Order: sequence, then C-alpha cells, then structure tokens
Amino acid sequence: MRILQPAEWKKPRGFSHGVEVEGPGRWVVLAGQTGGDEAGNYVPDMAAQVATALKRIIKLLGEAGAGPEHIVRLTWYLTSRSEYEAAGAGIGAAWKETLGRNFPPSTLLYIGGLVDERAKVEIEVTAFVPVA
Repeated sequence: MRILQPAEWKKPRGFSHGVEVEGPGRWVVLAGQTGGDEAGNYVPDMAAQVATALKRIIKLLGEAGAGPEHIVRLTWYLTSRSEYEAAGAGIGAAWKETLGRNFPPSTLLYIGGLVDERAKVEIEVTAFVPVA
C-alpha cells in the first residue's frame, strides 16, 4: 500500500487521505462493528465502546489471516460529537493498543442513532491482503 499525501497538503492526524493498492491479493470487508461485547452488553462510555469495536475488528481480521496493517478504509458512525471529543484520550489509547501506528483513510459521521440504542459507535472496515 502506498499512502496518498500531496506534498503541499498538511499531513492529517490519525488517518490518511487515501491509499493506493496494487497487485494480487484478497479483499476483506467487515460489517459495522459496535461496542457491544460477545454477550451483546454495552458499557455507557464512548471510549470503552470504541475499544471494544476495534478489538472486534482485529478479531474478525484475524479470521481472514489479516491484521490492522491491511486496513485500507474505516467508516465511523458516531451518535454524539461531544462524547466523541471528550473521549479523545481513551480512543487514542484504544487505537494504539489495537491498530498501532496504522492510520488508514477514515470517514467519521455523526448520526441520530444506531440499530441498538445502547450503541454509540459503529465502525466499518475494508482491508486488502496482498498475496505473499
């Protein structure tokens, strides 16, 4: 993967504007993952829900023989701008723990709600695993 970063543009923090993928490989597309645990329980904290969603993403990628380094796109659906902004440090820690130094292209959308009203975040993922 090659990060797309025009020289005259300021480098974004926490994501990339785009990536280029070339060569043979496999696409992995995940449904949106929320912050609910394996039993379907949610904690009320936004950062904790993001941490759970990211852990679920890593688990699913592992099922496909992929890891965070293969993510080429994230789409975040968030129910509260203020809660997201207040949870910044916790979200950053969760990111570092699960995705490390990988900053794929990301889109964040603030929406009125998710299917499970306890969910505060849902994250969709597209990944590409090159043929070794």
